[in-house]
Amino acid sequence: MYRNRAVRGFTLIELLVVLAVLALLAGLVGPRVLNQLGGAKSNTALVQIRDLEQAVELFMLDVGRFPSSEEGLNALVVNPGATGWKGPYLRRNQVPKDPWNREYVYRSPGEYGPYDIFSYGADGRLGGEGENAVVGNWN
Repeated sequence: MYRNRAVRGFTLIELLVVLAVLALLAGLVGPRVLNQLGGAKSNTALVQIRDLEQAVELFMLDVGRFPSSEEGLNALVVNPGATGWKGPYLRRNQVPKDPWNREYVYRSPGEYGPYDIFSYGADGRLGGEGENAVVGNWN
């Protein structure tokens, strides 16, 4: 009746200690990782807005004016009947949605410049902080 002691498994206590350590690490690291992920969406929105700005500027160089609020950003991919239009001015021939899957807002004339391009952020409302803050071409 010899038992092979070399083939022992972990005890229940050892497994519980490992699970407790993993839970503690997840509790400490998880919120920071999620916070960084949220910031990435705001940064993505800002990069997309910069691309849209370049397209609006190209439209203006060709047509001699900025798209009106009524024409909106669609004037960058479909000729709104403007003389001199040489578009589409966006790479994929479509206006991208913001990282929260909403349309970007375009106003011309803008409140902060000749035109405003912005996203209302995660909550889809004016104002807010962090991920809920408005991201625009004036930021």
